[in-house]
Amino acid sequence: MNEFKSRTALLIGSNASAKLQQSHIAIVGVGGVGGFAAEFLCRAGIGRFTIIDGDEIDVTNINRQIIALHSGIGNRKVDVMKRRMQDINPDVEICTIDKFLGPEDVIQLFNNNSFDFVVDAIDSIPAKCAIIQEAHNREISIISSMGAGCRRDASKVRIERLCNTHHDGLSKAVRKRFTGSNILKRLDVVYSEEPPIENATEPSEIPGKRATVGTISYIPAVFGCHIAQYVVEHLTE
Repeated sequence: MNEFKSRTALLIGSNASAKLQQSHIAIVGVGGVGGFAAEFLCRAGIGRFTIIDGDEIDVTNINRQIIALHSGIGNRKVDVMKRRMQDINPDVEICTIDKFLGPEDVIQLFNNNSFDFVVDAIDSIPAKCAIIQEAHNREISIISSMGAGCRRDASKVRIERLCNTHHDGLSKAVRKRFTGSNILKRLDVVYSEEPPIENATEPSEIPGKRATVGTISYIPAVFGCHIAQYVVEHLTE
């Protein structure tokens, strides 16, 4: 066993540690929440990842994304995340997809891979819902991140069924897409029950561009911690 995994194995057992080593995880979005989830799962000993993101590191990412440093501005997020994960575990297998997934890409992603777990950490509602639906159709375990912006109380972060979420616009939009589906009662999500902080958004002056959402360093990290715990526990049950 790799020495860096020894203390994890001491805690969860050698069989569970081996199961993590054999698992293939897809992480869609490696920004704030997804970047921390990828970091924690890599350190936990997951052996294989597919990481997907079409963005580059921007100075505005530095306040909350684990891969964002001034020295990396302009670099592709999946490339930086891959190098970081390989520096944690040189034996890890990582496939990168440098692309913003659209709904039309999702079926091909699942057709081309065999995932043990999917982490959805994006905020594009059409793509998010397509990923959730396809994982559900194929009976692949998934956890989905809801909105981490406009919050600052880490104690309010929860894992809950989608149907029980509140105070969250992203959850509301996803629930609306799945009205009448049993996904509402089956999908576990990480979200904050803290009401969004008022006046923490700045409307864009560019037509069609989303508003800028206020964020703070530790909330995406707490979301990522919850996701990592959820994935490890479900893989090693």
